[in-house]
Amino acid sequence: MLRLVENHSLPRAAAFFDLDKTVIAKSSTLTFSKSFYQGGLINRRAVLRTAYAQFVFLAGGADHDQMERMREYLSALCRGWNVQLVKEIVAETLHDLIDPIIYDEAASLIEEHHIAGRDVVIVSTSGAEVVEPIGELLGADRVVATRMVVGDDGCFTGEVEYYAYGPIKAEAIKALAESEGYDLARCYAYSDSATDVPMLASVGHPHAVNPDRALRREAVARGWTILDFHRPVRLKQRLPALSVPARPALVAAAAIGAAAATAGLVWYASRRRPTVA
Repeated sequence: MLRLVENHSLPRAAAFFDLDKTVIAKSSTLTFSKSFYQGGLINRRAVLRTAYAQFVFLAGGADHDQMERMREYLSALCRGWNVQLVKEIVAETLHDLIDPIIYDEAASLIEEHHIAGRDVVIVSTSGAEVVEPIGELLGADRVVATRMVVGDDGCFTGEVEYYAYGPIKAEAIKALAESEGYDLARCYAYSDSATDVPMLASVGHPHAVNPDRALRREAVARGWTILDFHRPVRLKQRLPALSVPARPALVAAAAIGAAAATAGLVWYASRRRPTVA
């Protein structure tokens, strides 16, 4: 059980969450592939390839080599995409695609950490254009995510400016601890992947969530807590049953979910874009 009251005379603390398969049940980036297709950003072949990548990701996780291949593929795929258009598509489809796959257990942990006075930080390898709106939906205080280079024309160049992966996540956490005054020994971290061992090892309370085989072995060897998240649920369905006050951002997310979905349909109906051949 988490401590519900933080001693504010002590240094500050935070809870760091990986996103994919830790807070949500799928890959955040790949989940938007159909929306990107409908928005004219990718073709049918790319949709099929991302669907296969999603299957591989869900079936057994992704090791370092698979993550590198996925990074190279997604970097090449998004070359030439208009950044503002990507943000619009994500904003209009966020509630339909992400809300239903948020783990109930993760949402509860986020609430408990906030009540205990800890900041919540999402640390994800996915792109900032996807992760930042999801972080806002979840009521996170900060987000660390991969950033792509944007050209003078407002489009992605296909180059990676900052890759939030592996040891880089641990470096980001340490930098935040220094700038925000977090005591890492009192901080928490959650991830499903062995590629995040450096991140987990950098805090005093590491947790392996739905761990892949390699992380499970590491967690057992190091005595880390292992958690099983298996109940994806819409925020608006779980809020009435909460026994603790909900984070305002979570309340707002549930309240506007239906409106956002309706707005998305209107937006797509009123805006025609040519499909990439």
